[in-house]
Order: sequence, then C-alpha cells, then structure tokens
Amino acid sequence: MKTNQRLSRRIIAVMVFGAALLAGGKTMASAQAAAVKIIDVNDNAYGNTYGEWSARWWQWLLSIPDATNPNLDTTGANCTLQQSGPVFFLAGAFGGSFVRKCIVPAEKALFFPISNVLAGAAVFDCDPTDPGVTCNLAVLRSAAATGQDPATLKAVIDGKPVKDLNQQRVQSPVLTITYPDESVTGVPAGTYAPNVSDGFWLLLAPLSAGTHTINFKNGDFLEVTYYLTVQ
Repeated sequence: MKTNQRLSRRIIAVMVFGAALLAGGKTMASAQAAAVKIIDVNDNAYGNTYGEWSARWWQWLLSIPDATNPNLDTTGANCTLQQSGPVFFLAGAFGGSFVRKCIVPAEKALFFPISNVLAGAAVFDCDPTDPGVTCNLAVLRSAAATGQDPATLKAVIDGKPVKDLNQQRVQSPVLTITYPDESVTGVPAGTYAPNVSDGFWLLLAPLSAGTHTINFKNGDFLEVTYYLTVQ
C-alpha cells in the first residue's frame, strides 16, 4: 500500500525540521540566524496573505504526480519542481522522518507548513471523492480546524527556536485543486472544488547566500530536516 493511500478523509502535511550546528561553528550560525526574518502572519507579503499563500502551496503540491511529489521525497531531489514566482515552497510529508538537501535561488522568500490539513472535494470529504456527500463550507472548515487542534509544534531555523508558533495559524480561502495523472492521493486527474485548509505556517524573507538548516516537529508524528544552500 502506498504511503498516500493510508490517508482516508483528509490530507495532513506537517513538516518538522530538526536543529543542526552549521559547519562554520557557533559564530557563523549566530550570524545566519540573525539574518533570518519571519514575515508577520498578518502581513500581505509578496502579493498574498498567509492564507492565500497556503492555498497556493496546496495547489503546487497536489499538481505534482505521485512518483516525483516533494512530500514523498526522501532526499530533496524534487524540491525545485514547478517552482515559480517570488516565493519558494518547501514540502512537508505525510508522516515519518526525512532529511532533504535543496538548492534555493537567491532572493526567494520561503513558505512552508509546520502542520496543516486540507479538507474538501479533492480529499474524500464530499462529492465527488465522497459520493453523495454535499460539500458544505462550514463543515469543511470545521473538519480542517479539528485536524489542527491540538497541535504540538516545534520549529528551529539555523539553530534558533521559533517562538509563539501558536500565533502562526491561518485558514485558506476556498481553493480549487487540479490533479495530474497518477496523483499523490490516488484521485483521478481533474479539477476539484471546494477545498479549504487550516494550519500553522512560516513565511521567511529571502535568506542570505550560503547554507541554512530549517527544522520542524509536530509531536512524534513527523520530522523533516532541510539543509538548504542559497545561491
């Protein structure tokens, strides 16, 4: 049975990135950590709100087939697939532990979920993926929110813990998902709506050139570490 097929009524994509010492030692780590800026969750940055970026993240992730989907990537080889615009998306996972290496273009902001849930027509919550169940937005938003409550979260960037993660929670606007052939959820190719997301996210201003480590954890469910090279 495929990893994605273990999911029944909604997709959970949480990301956990573990802290690591940089090869340059404590001085270099401190310098890089000081350069990291987390965009305020209430800001409209790079053309979208956090909620709107969360919708775009889901549309990006679920447009990529199962065989190369970044959420199933064990090395980071697929991290650059279908990236465009001023914001570079980092994938999560559907559970387990992953270590990924990724080259990020300079001047790109980074956006990623610490923990998130998608509910809707694309992920077995209502018609057509759950035949006969009417898509009700209030019910879908409640389902997505319940999937995030409670959440045990941890995030570390270049060795520096991120504080107040509970304040990073946002809901998406209603979004449409378009699946390719051999989608990561097993749903046939096509366009599905409505869908909504709820979760905890971070948007980072472009990182300085060089190496960075990003690390998140949601309890014992999942851990993913990214070793990034910005160039």
